[in-house]
Amino acid sequence: QEQLVESGGGLVQPGGSLRLSCVASGSIFSINVMGWYRQAPGKQRELVAILTSGGSTNYADSVKGRFTISRHNANKNTVYLQMNSLKPEDTAVYYCNADVMTYGGNSLSSWGPGTQVTVSS
Repeated sequence: QEQLVESGGGLVQPGGSLRLSCVASGSIFSINVMGWYRQAPGKQRELVAILTSGGSTNYADSVKGRFTISRHNANKNTVYLQMNSLKPEDTAVYYCNADVMTYGGNSLSSWGPGTQVTVSS
C-alpha cells in the first residue's frame, strides 16, 4: 500500500528556517506530481508548492521567494520543502501529496498524515 511520511516540522522563531521531508513508499511505478499543502486552524487546506516529474514548479503567492520545493537526486520518491524567512502566518499543519501510478496500473492521490509547523517567538 502506498504511503507518504512527512518529517521536519517543529517550532521556529519568525525569520527562521525549516526543511520538511516527504518520503513515498509502496507499490509505486511512477509519481507525476509531488507537492506540499497546508491547513491552518479554521482555514481550508491550501496549495503551498508542487513539483512535476519534469521539474516544473508552482508556488502559492504567499511563499514565493521564501520556500523552495525540490526532489532528492537519487530517490525520486523523496521531496523536500525548504522554508526560509518564516512568518507567524506560515503556522499550519503541512501535508505531502503525491499523484501516484502503481505497478497495478492504478492512478491515485496519496496524502501523508501531516507535520506541524509553528512560527512563534
